[in-house]
Amino acid sequence: MNMLPQALEDLIEALGNLPGVGSRTAERYAYFLVRRDPSKTAQIADALSKLHGGVKYCPKTFALIDATEDISPLYSDPKRDKTLVAVVAEPLDIVSLEKTAAFRGTYHVLGGLVSPIDGVTPDQLHIAELIQRIEEDSVAEIILATNASVEGESTALYIQQQIGDRDVKITRLARGLPIGVDLEYADQITLSRALEGRQLL
Repeated sequence: MNMLPQALEDLIEALGNLPGVGSRTAERYAYFLVRRDPSKTAQIADALSKLHGGVKYCPKTFALIDATEDISPLYSDPKRDKTLVAVVAEPLDIVSLEKTAAFRGTYHVLGGLVSPIDGVTPDQLHIAELIQRIEEDSVAEIILATNASVEGESTALYIQQQIGDRDVKITRLARGLPIGVDLEYADQITLSRALEGRQLL
């Protein structure tokens, strides 16, 4: 016999499938939704029901775009520099870079990072399409904007090898100390990167 109504049990189970949501958190979310105004939960349910029909991947950049669009506006916009491409792991990484308002190039989403331990191999990522874009758009510079993790570094190295001797400048996002962090609290890798990327004053 269930201790909770079946509808609530089903919701807890569904929420528990989200990354980073354990059983206790799923229970809290579900109970919160039960207590909310039904119109608010209906709004969430409506947004979820429209999600897959309203979103698709850009066939050129693999960024998320509206289902009514053919190609990402961040690619088709004539003000964007197609010869400058920032390579990111996931579509939401684009949002972070766009918030800086400092980048006027285009993007290429890999769809993950090379991670043998998780079973993610290079052929599962959009690396071949990136090489194709280099040729088609006469790309002058590739900015490897992957995480400073083992997977991010491995992926960046693999892409560099795949680009080979093509006439393309390959750069990496600078690594170093975030503003407001004391040296004593910085890890060794961050400090090493900060030393390597030091600038002349």
